[in-house]
Amino acid sequence: MPMSAAGLELLKKSEGFRGRMYLDVAGVPTIGYGHRILATESFPNGIDEAWGQEMLSRDLQAAEQAVKRLVKVALTQGQFDALVDFVFNLGARKLAASTLLQDLNCGSYDRAAEELLRWDHAGVKENAGLRARREAEFRLWHDQTLRQVAVQTSLAPAEVSRDAPQRRQPPAPRAVHRA
Repeated sequence: MPMSAAGLELLKKSEGFRGRMYLDVAGVPTIGYGHRILATESFPNGIDEAWGQEMLSRDLQAAEQAVKRLVKVALTQGQFDALVDFVFNLGARKLAASTLLQDLNCGSYDRAAEELLRWDHAGVKENAGLRARREAEFRLWHDQTLRQVAVQTSLAPAEVSRDAPQRRQPPAPRAVHRA
């Protein structure tokens, strides 16, 4: 199942479009909608938005596949979208090695959602943009309008209504402050 319109809107808003190469907050050469420029790629004249959309489609497909491969439990559409945005931003390796994924695959949906909020640093420094993005992913994770659709992951049952945990009230989004 592909990322929803709500997930794509979050991703595009978070990334923004830039037709010329720039360094992201981690210092990685990037272009378009957050496309990390590979060593084999060169864009001396920049790109237009249509080209950026093509790159986004390919990059998004890779992020969706990574989430489907790594997650072993049923997900709502909002949970899937939040994880795809996370992978698009940080990479599949970060998700694969995370407590977030470990908690999620053990069925601890609430703890996994809270773990999203911890990924708000660029290096050792908290980043306001990353904090806002993680909070938006957290809200998407708990979005009741996106709870009706199940996402088939590698071992997930086909229906969320019977298999995903039901919650009384999702926790309110909040900023995570560290000393």
